[in-house]
Amino acid sequence: MTVTCIHSAIKYSTGDRGLKLATLKTGGRDGTLVVVSKDLSRSVAVPDIARTMQGALDDWENISPQLREMAASLETGTLEGESAFDALAAASPLPRAYHWVDGSAYVNHVELVRKARGAEMPDSFWHEPLVYQGGSDDFFGPRDDILVPSEEYGIDMEAETAVITDDVPMSCTSDDAGQHIKLMMIVNDVSLRNLIPAELAKGFGFYQSKPSTAFSPVAVTPDELGDAYRDGVFNLPLITTLNGKVFGMPECGVDMTFNFHQLIAHVTKTRRLRAGTIVGSGTISNYDRSRGSSCIAEKRMLETIESGKPSTPFMSFGDTVRIEMLDKDGNSIFGAIEQQVVKS
Repeated sequence: MTVTCIHSAIKYSTGDRGLKLATLKTGGRDGTLVVVSKDLSRSVAVPDIARTMQGALDDWENISPQLREMAASLETGTLEGESAFDALAAASPLPRAYHWVDGSAYVNHVELVRKARGAEMPDSFWHEPLVYQGGSDDFFGPRDDILVPSEEYGIDMEAETAVITDDVPMSCTSDDAGQHIKLMMIVNDVSLRNLIPAELAKGFGFYQSKPSTAFSPVAVTPDELGDAYRDGVFNLPLITTLNGKVFGMPECGVDMTFNFHQLIAHVTKTRRLRAGTIVGSGTISNYDRSRGSSCIAEKRMLETIESGKPSTPFMSFGDTVRIEMLDKDGNSIFGAIEQQVVKS
């Protein structure tokens, strides 16, 4: 699996219209909103329009046209106050969010987990999404270290996609959900695999086993992806490298059992979503195993099924993970999540 094959595998086009936004680690806990150029090289703060990403989302209908005008001016290269965009200075687009709900939309991945331990998968899993509500008060920045107390916890990355919504009403249908998706990101949803079994055995879900999540340096509007985003699905590969070697590049648009429209419909069955809610896809996974995996646990499952035991270790202190999505020309769409595992 090589970078060359990554580029040749991408056959989609992205639009020449759209909006890219980021949050810099300045101005307090919620950072400073900036508009970013399409090539991710330049940015400009927009305090007169919105100081924070959450502020923009709270009044998206009125604020987004102003942000688009600023983006158009930024592309001319003559905007006062612009500066180089540095992903190292970026927080996650929403440094903290009111709501972070992560799904498991690639049921192939769930099926594989259960198969590895000899468990049958209920038929309902194919008809109703699995979701959990994660901690959203303290997201990692896209270049922040992954802080973990012990390697014994089973440190794993999970490469995913995500969307950010505006206000979504209760019982929103999948037909109506798409209009509420305002921004898109990629994700590293870190898992501590060796802590998961004991937590789930209690019958009350994840907590200690799901530390802070990291999101891409930049969030983009759906039109920025052009025809690479259709019907609630990202139609591009998501590339994960571990210690500089390609670990997986599965197609996000393949084998996604529940698209983002369906996920939003599911999570609004009994509640509203407020502006700034982040909805994740869960680990990207294809039946075509030649495309690799988006997390170590999946590779270990495949090894267990094939040979009776896993051979790939979980991450150690000093290991690095990079997650990125490229357009048809090999350009980074969201910027890269690039993190090192560090003892806390």
